[in-house]
Order: sequence, then C-alpha cells, then structure tokens
Amino acid sequence: MLIDQFKDYMLLERNCSELTVKAYVSDLTAFVFFLENEHAAMDLVKVNYPEIRQWIVELVDNGVSNRSINRKIASLKAFYLFLQKTEVVKVGPLAKHKSLKTESKVKLPFSEEEIKGALSLFNEDLNDFFQLRDRLIIEVLYVTGIRRAELVGLTIGSVDLFSNTLKVLGKRNKERIVPLLGVTIKLLSEYIEGYKSRYVAEKSSPLFLTNKGVKIYENFVFRLINSYFGKVSVKNNKSPHVLRHSFATHLLKNGADLNSVKELLGHSSLAATQVYTHNNIAELTKVYKKSHPRNKNV
Repeated sequence: MLIDQFKDYMLLERNCSELTVKAYVSDLTAFVFFLENEHAAMDLVKVNYPEIRQWIVELVDNGVSNRSINRKIASLKAFYLFLQKTEVVKVGPLAKHKSLKTESKVKLPFSEEEIKGALSLFNEDLNDFFQLRDRLIIEVLYVTGIRRAELVGLTIGSVDLFSNTLKVLGKRNKERIVPLLGVTIKLLSEYIEGYKSRYVAEKSSPLFLTNKGVKIYENFVFRLINSYFGKVSVKNNKSPHVLRHSFATHLLKNGADLNSVKELLGHSSLAATQVYTHNNIAELTKVYKKSHPRNKNV
C-alpha cells in the first residue's frame, strides 16, 4: 500500500520522528475517508487539485482552522512528493497550491516570577522520589528548552554528570548536547541515586518514569505542567511548550545572542528562532523610551 511505503520512507530515509509520521498518516487517512465518501474511493494516484480543493472547503465548513488545514495539506504535499520521487506520478496535484492565510499567534511565555512560583511549590528537601521527579521535569524543560517529545525520550545515559551536559535526540534523529546548570545537575544526581534504589538503571533505561514505574508519555508531561502552573499562572496556555518559549525568551531578554539560542533549541534555521524576539517587544519598548535622548527632551 502506498501509504505504508510512504510511512517507511519518512521514518527510515527522512528520519522523521514517529510522532510526525503518525500525524502525516492520520491526515492521509482522513483524506482517503473523504475520497471514499465523495468520490467513490478514488485512487490516490488519480487525485487532482479540484478534489483536494473540495476537501479544503469541507474542512473550512466544519470549522477546522486555517492553521490545521495547512498542516493537513502539508501532509498531502509530502505524500505526493514521495510519489514523484518514486516515479508513481509525474506531477503532484499540489504543485500550485498556496497555503491559507493564518493569523500569527502571540506566544506568551511564563514570567520569571511564574517560574519561581511553580518551583516554590516543592519542599526544599524533596525526600519524595516522585516529587523530585516532578520538580526535575519542570526544571529540565525550563533550564534546557528541550521539546516535550525530547524530554520523554531521555534515558539515564543521556545525562553526563561529569561534563554537566544532557544528550538530546531531536527532530529527524539529530543529536545535540545541551549544557546543564549546577542546581539541575545536583537534582539529577539525587534523582538518579533514588532511581537506582527502586529500578534497574541501565544507560538505555528511560530517565523519567510514571508512578507505576513505566516510561512517561507526552500527555503525562502536559498534565503535570498544566497542574503545577495552574496554581501560579492565569495564562490560558500552560503547556510544556510554553516552558520552551520561556527558556528562549528569558535568555534573549538577559542578553543571549540569537545564534546561541538557535543551537540550544535545536532549530535548523534562524527563522524558527526569531519568533522569540517578538516576545521581548514590551521590554524593548521600556528600554527604548528610557534610553533614547529624544524621549528625555519631551
């Protein structure tokens, strides 16, 4: 089946993450379902742009956002590029498609006070192993800026207590080394000692476990972050990704250069990192008004 071949290609040749490929396959499956209902199960190879355009109209009518529609069409585009590469089709049906316009979302990071507030919810001694785990999950996400999926994928061997670094496996299986702060290393050292007294701690063992002793998963991390930050923040979005935004925004606010933040985040281009500069506009405005000589004369 073409979709299965596409899945193998994205996983094995393009080195896409399982999560990304799962999203692609889900979008393709939804499109196939549409074709079954509207076009008598038309073969994917025979699809032309009018059929895709009709699907887009149906998605819009069903209230799907432009951003989500663009993501679904991106999945189709990747699939038809694969068909071109394997010479199943000569020209893909999306060659002249233009993405739908979307409003740029304003990303609101947690303030430094909110971060401190969440961390202050924990006792200083942290004798409880699972309380220490919760604290470390927040700490690692904020101190390193890694993605939720990257956190879930960490192993005991990812932590180097001697060089104070963390080995992270990012998108498309790209590996990067992220530095750790002394306070984080101290907590990790205590946590790993507690881990060894409860579980088998091999280098390949998952770093973070649930209360049942199995590897954490993405929804677990989301609920944990939402729960703790729900006690200190009134922001609507209290997800792990907001901690990533906070990491980048706070570094830039305190003088880090864009290229360094790019490397720490694991971005492939500066364009992806530049979005975080917009989060500092209020701070920049304050500095600008305070520092510009013209403002002093008004």
